[in-house]
Amino acid sequence: MAEDELLAFREHWKQELTIKNEAHSNCNVTLQPSREDSKLKRYFEDFGQNRSEPGKKQDSTSPGSSKGGQGAFLSAAKTPNEDQPEYVSIAEGLLDGRTSPLLERIQEERTRRKRQYHSLTSACNTSSQQQPQRKINKGDKLVDQFIQDLNETNDIPFFDIELPYELALKIFQYLSRTELGRCAQVSKAWGVLAEDEVLWFRMCQTESYHHGASVSDSPCWKSMLRDCRNSENTVRSNWKNRVGSISQLQYELGKVLCDVSSCDSYVVAGYTSGDVRLWDTLHWDSAASFLKPSPLMADVTPRPHVSHIRVNNTVAVAAYDDGCVDVWSTETGQEPVHHFQIPGRVHALALSLESPTLATAAGLDVRLDQPDERGYWRTLCQATLPKPRLWSQVESMVVVPWAGGRGGDSVPLVALSAGETVFLLAPEDLEPRVLHTVYGHPITCLDASASHAALGVKSCGWAMNDGGNKIHVYSLETGQLEMSVGNSAGDFSCVNLRDSPPHMLICGNKDRRVRVFDLRTGSSVTSLYAHHMGVTSVQADDWKIVSGGGEGLVCVWEMRMGAKLWEMHNRHPVRHLRFNTSTLVTANIPDEKSPRGACITDDDLTAHRRHRGVICHYDFSEDSTSQDHVLPICRSNYVESSGYNYNIGLAVPYDILSGSHPSH
Repeated sequence: MAEDELLAFREHWKQELTIKNEAHSNCNVTLQPSREDSKLKRYFEDFGQNRSEPGKKQDSTSPGSSKGGQGAFLSAAKTPNEDQPEYVSIAEGLLDGRTSPLLERIQEERTRRKRQYHSLTSACNTSSQQQPQRKINKGDKLVDQFIQDLNETNDIPFFDIELPYELALKIFQYLSRTELGRCAQVSKAWGVLAEDEVLWFRMCQTESYHHGASVSDSPCWKSMLRDCRNSENTVRSNWKNRVGSISQLQYELGKVLCDVSSCDSYVVAGYTSGDVRLWDTLHWDSAASFLKPSPLMADVTPRPHVSHIRVNNTVAVAAYDDGCVDVWSTETGQEPVHHFQIPGRVHALALSLESPTLATAAGLDVRLDQPDERGYWRTLCQATLPKPRLWSQVESMVVVPWAGGRGGDSVPLVALSAGETVFLLAPEDLEPRVLHTVYGHPITCLDASASHAALGVKSCGWAMNDGGNKIHVYSLETGQLEMSVGNSAGDFSCVNLRDSPPHMLICGNKDRRVRVFDLRTGSSVTSLYAHHMGVTSVQADDWKIVSGGGEGLVCVWEMRMGAKLWEMHNRHPVRHLRFNTSTLVTANIPDEKSPRGACITDDDLTAHRRHRGVICHYDFSEDSTSQDHVLPICRSNYVESSGYNYNIGLAVPYDILSGSHPSH
């Protein structure tokens, strides 16, 4: 029945086309039949002969007979019209069951190219016959074949047209890895285009691999991308299964650990003995790990405690209890490159991660220092904050690059909190600007990125009925509040905005929970019950969350499922936590710097190891699981003579047996 309806529809359509062509044929216009019309006639003749079913005799009056409607349509085809639209010929071809007329155009183009190639070849042969005959070797034929292949791949076929190579490459750059693999199987020309090095180089750059490289740095960027992705999958699996190496960075002579900071492969620590030690975990160069104090402090006894420590890729900074600040270069180490002293104790210290810009705060006095082009340190600005109503000192401070300078230049911007007020200070400002202030609502935590600032606000009194404590997110460009997230009864103890994924904010609370918020919608992504003594430090990337608590636990979570992957425990609260793709650095810093009942002296330190704190370095890279991985105990250069520091190279068996060892 469906076939009869299709035949009836075709016959009705042909009758309409016949009537239209007869109306045009009444005009006294004589036209020569075109090439397309002759082809059309031939198709209809074949259609009239082959359309009938085998073994069945057609009736002359049946709708499918070649007489009647078919003959009328053929007579109309004999008198074509130039004004006839192109879609009419396409429709007629579809009626006859033919394929698309575009295939004829493709075939004609291929025939034209073959004729052009043969004409060029014949011309070359004619010219060669006129010249003296020379022997044609196999190399000339290969060169001709190579030139022909280049001509074929110069124009890339795209359906019924052919595009230049550059334009086709522009189209292919919007495809993903899977789509490029599928396109490479279409034809030889598309395969050459899908293997182009520029495409895979751009894909490596898009997926954050090999920043700063050029196309000529690798012979095969596709293999480079595959190796990078395999390595990334291996590192992720090591993270989930806790496969790798764990090292404890210890310095026994430093007494109690005061503060720790890390950036990429550098880890710096300050101790109550006044010593500062720097580790390069990428090379483990212990000879350059001792940072000497300024000569002005060499004769001071007892040496003051280290209160704050900061490090980036270029400099390491230490602030002491007496107001002195030392700056070392991470490349040269040893002697400080800059030293200054502030009246009073340094309450806050901040260092920019992008440049050697240092901000120090003592009480309400803030100072911003930066080296010039020749390496000489200069004070960019000094300011005194207005006295807050609750506190009389700066509690927290962050330095970020800000593109709001004069002429659109990037300048360092300091965001600092004192009491219930958050200030912004730039080098060109005459006095600090107030970003946020609410009477009776102190700031509990602060962090900032290049565009936004996030601060935890403690609600008191009747304000608890408005949802409790919140995280306020401000725009640094406009200085306006963009959103408020969270409604917790506990105080927000830490917030991480700078190291979080784009449009994400992660924070920890004293109510034992870690929360992740989406800044585009203001909604909560996940909430994890993490630490029973409150959350002290947090960081997250696109798939995992790492949190530290007051009880000493370090927990690694899978963000999408909200499941805990593994945890590690050490004595003392986790005060520092930072990770990158393959490494994790944690620091358990004791709150009590002078333990009660502990006699910590240089002669007997092993009995009080539990009071000092610990720094752990986790390496989840591929080479960390190899058999030739060097343990921390084997990295010593045996220069020190302290037996409790694993430097036992001075003791040999016959010394111990004869009683000549220094400890006997």
